[in-house]
Amino acid sequence: MRDLIINLIREKKFTLVRDEIVKMKSVDIAELLSEIDDSDSLIVFRLLPKDLAVEVFSYLHNEKQKAIINLITDKEIQHIMDELYFDDMIDFLEEMPASIVKKILKNAKEDERALINQFLNYPENSAGSLMTIEYLSLKKEMTLKQALEHIKRTGFDKETIYTCYVIDANRKLQGTISLRKLVTGEEDKTIEEVMNTDIIYVTTHDDQEKVAHLFKKYDLIAIPVVDKEHRLIGIITIDDIMDVIDKENTEDFQKMAAMEPSEEAYLETNTFTLAKHRTTWLLVLMISATFTGRIIRSFEDVLESVVVLAAFIPMLMDTAGNAGSQSSTLIIRGLALEQIKIKDFTKVIWKELKIGSLVGIALSVVNLVRIYYFEKMDMKIGIVVASTLYFTVVLAKLLGGLLPIAARKLKLDPALMAGPLITTIVDALALIVYFSMARLLLGI
Repeated sequence: MRDLIINLIREKKFTLVRDEIVKMKSVDIAELLSEIDDSDSLIVFRLLPKDLAVEVFSYLHNEKQKAIINLITDKEIQHIMDELYFDDMIDFLEEMPASIVKKILKNAKEDERALINQFLNYPENSAGSLMTIEYLSLKKEMTLKQALEHIKRTGFDKETIYTCYVIDANRKLQGTISLRKLVTGEEDKTIEEVMNTDIIYVTTHDDQEKVAHLFKKYDLIAIPVVDKEHRLIGIITIDDIMDVIDKENTEDFQKMAAMEPSEEAYLETNTFTLAKHRTTWLLVLMISATFTGRIIRSFEDVLESVVVLAAFIPMLMDTAGNAGSQSSTLIIRGLALEQIKIKDFTKVIWKELKIGSLVGIALSVVNLVRIYYFEKMDMKIGIVVASTLYFTVVLAKLLGGLLPIAARKLKLDPALMAGPLITTIVDALALIVYFSMARLLLGI
């Protein structure tokens, strides 16, 4: 399709371009525009029907949105901003440079401009920065028949009509009512008689992770956002929170890989930025790894006495690091999904101790057999390596389980205690245990 569209543009067959494009879904058109250069994408964008163009614009990534805004007229910008859902417009403005924001605000109506500025001032990653004002509110005195008539009149441009919010004269949130109840209930009953007063809500300054957790826990499609006085300010819908969940998961993966988090897509991020994000943590890990070298130097007498011990260092360090990474990955994910709480640390200790013991015994036995029977080394060497392997695996499992919980307790992101950092710590412990066991069992 991409090549076909480009060829039609080159041949100036714009009617055929339009005919082909309108057959596609909005998200697929946005993907196509992202793959072609700015001049061609502008042509395609201008060929779209106005309503479809707005929908496609909301699916474009930030750089392509910026390019289109810079190339189209103020009148076209005004139409896009007028037709975009309010939360999509705020998301777009938050990512744009000041020059583009000023250009858009200049064309906005005074009351809309004040509202946009209010939303842009909410803390980043807060519920207030995610919400939309396009929701349906009802008065509790209304009958179900009156409520349905109100929805028919005003619901066309709302983000969702499946859940309606009941407010009083001061806009304080009183309850919620689903469209199903409105449609299936008796027409002469009032909203107050059938509404749900056990409301799940968030405040404007609640963190987006808390919002995402509530969506998952209560299987919501929307959640109301209130201010300090419990006045209804807006709602957050499931499509916005799915973006948050993707973003949080990506951030955790990046931290677990020892990189600074970045919201930009890989191919859209310049090389220098990617290098900077990776270098900081690599420097920290490299410097911390110097402790490993110091440990080896402090046990030089052991290595000089039994040189063959050096051959097992890589295996012991790698196994310990891998064992710790396995545990930390599971615990970090458990904490993220709220399956593990801080108070569960004793259960984690006991579970990882049992797992570490079983895994440690299995690995130790295999290595003892390998060293003595296949490599024909002294049994004492095999016992040193096997016993070290057991203790380091147990220690690695315990640390991998406890460090993420400790990070959560200290209000840090548990993802920081992932593979690279755990590996660095248990590497040092593995060497200390190894050489200490060698001195003890070999009498060095």
